[in-house]
Amino acid sequence: MAAIPESTKSSLRQRLEARRRERWPNLTGMETSFRGKFAYVKGVVDSDVEPLPLMRLGYHGSASSWGFATFRWSHEGYEDSILPSGAFSGPPEEALDCACGLYLNEPEARLEDSPKNL
Repeated sequence: MAAIPESTKSSLRQRLEARRRERWPNLTGMETSFRGKFAYVKGVVDSDVEPLPLMRLGYHGSASSWGFATFRWSHEGYEDSILPSGAFSGPPEEALDCACGLYLNEPEARLEDSPKNL
């Protein structure tokens, strides 16, 4: 798979930022970087603290469905994960909710906005 197109990178940033503002106001910002077919997302909780690695999204040719991997602190790396819907790929908003629910200690968030409600 080729690198992520610039238009898709821009769209992804906009979608994640909209979801952050809507659902995760305790994050003051997000950082998204790209390398090859992957998008790496970090959450900013405080300007005095290093951004928190949340997830890695894998591009498979569609701006609306991404592979999902959570950041594992125990190994300081990413591990492919299943979304709350049971799928290995899905909308970036579902991935953000899952990762934030896990790392911002709000586990019910991983389930309340399933893909059917997005």
